[in-house]
This record gives sequence, C-alpha cells and structure tokens, in this order.
Amino acid sequence: MKIISWNINGLRATYKSGHWADVLKFKPDILCLQETKAEPEQLSDEVRSPAGYFSYFSACKIKKGYSGVAIYSKIKPEKVEYGMGIPRFDDEGRMITARFRSQTSKIPRSLTSFTLINVYFPQGGRPGRLKYKLEFYDAFLKYVERLRKRGQVIFCGDINTAHKEIDLARPKENRQTTGFLPIERAWVDAVARAGWVDVFRHFYPNKTGAYTYWDQITRARDRNVGWRIDYFFATPNLLPRIKDVKILNEIYGSDHCPVEIMLDLGPLSD
Repeated sequence: MKIISWNINGLRATYKSGHWADVLKFKPDILCLQETKAEPEQLSDEVRSPAGYFSYFSACKIKKGYSGVAIYSKIKPEKVEYGMGIPRFDDEGRMITARFRSQTSKIPRSLTSFTLINVYFPQGGRPGRLKYKLEFYDAFLKYVERLRKRGQVIFCGDINTAHKEIDLARPKENRQTTGFLPIERAWVDAVARAGWVDVFRHFYPNKTGAYTYWDQITRARDRNVGWRIDYFFATPNLLPRIKDVKILNEIYGSDHCPVEIMLDLGPLSD
C-alpha cells in the first residue's frame, strides 16, 4: 500500500496549474492533503471525486480559503472521524482520522487494521498563534495516545516544526524563528519519548539536505535551502510493515513537496 502526504497549499490552484495530475501519476492507494483551502462544493468533479477513490474533506468553518485537509483512498475506511472533539481546533478543519482494515478475511482483524490520521498543524507566526499551536500540539498528542491503545497508528502531515538541526538548511539563523523554536521542537521530542517513530529518520538517520518545504519568495527550492516539516510518525508495532519512505521533491505545485511511504498489510504480531 502506497500512502502519500502533501501540503498542497491550495487544492484549486494546484489543479489549475496542472500539478494535481502529477501526484496522481504515482498511483497512491491513500492520498492525504493538507492546506486544501477549499470546501468540497468549490471543487470540480475531477478533484472532488477522482475515479477509483473515496474522498473525505474537512474545511475551515470560520474562514473561507484557509487551512483544510482531505483524504482520498482506494480502500473505503471502516470509519472516518473529523477533528478531535475540541471545537476551537476542529473548526479550522485540520484533521481527519480514518480506520482501515485489510481485505484478507482469514487473518484476525487486530493484525490487519490500522488507523491513519491526516493533520495540518497550526503555524505559530502570527500574534497569539504560537500559544494556539502549542495547545493544539498538546491536545493532539493526548488524542493519538488514546488511539494507540486500540492498535497500530500512523499520523502524517505538515507538523510546521523542524525537529533537529539536520532537518533544515540554516539552523543557526532560524533558532528564534517559529517552526524551529526550542519550545516547538520540545513537543516533537515529547512525541519521540512517547514512542512514536519518525519514519523518515528511522530509515535515514543521518541524511542531510532532505527537505519538504522551501520559501517561494526567495526561490529557496532552486538552492535547496529548505526545511523538513512534513512527517510520517508511526507506532513501533507498525515499523515492520513500512518498507520504504521517499521525499518526492520532483513534484511541484506547492511550497511543499509530497512524502510517500510503502506499507505492507501482511499479518503481523502485535
């Protein structure tokens, strides 16, 4: 199973530019999008319901053209939930949780099911938003910790924080910049201490120059002056299923590029 996560920074704009088709060429089984900036009724049929996919959207309720996430899946989830039950976070349309189960009926359900959370974490740059971001972080970690008690879990999306110095091109210059503040990075430390695994760093612990976001104004992508702020995190019991992870930096259309993992849904022991 191929799962791709991408902060698309405007689904309608990416479609109009022709880059929407680029990611579909990779034939993801599940495609998780962040920062869609659109309500379903604003999308063309081709984007709202692409052939072969079930689609699920969560749009911002308080500001049009802001935030938003979507999941497209070739496999119909057993259950889909929106948000985490906290209106001031959920109203910004930042999260969809989907429960999947393998089609192999001879294998016990507990060994073939997993939960996927697609999440667009807040930025912390505008006045008052750093506090909001940190509160969202704390609420989210409590949410996923409850979910992991039920089985295997993956969460993916734009974390809006680079964890370590290796995860951005200019760490010294950005120590006082939101997205690399010690208090933001400390939350990612807490996620790791809780046992969640950064899938990319699990496979490539020392790889440098691996970024998923570049500032467009300064044409930073041309020079690969970027940040790795788009992640897949997984519970340790899922690691044997994850066969590969890739940063798809050849796909344009956004200031972010997609990240892809390959997941084997064969039987495993919990």
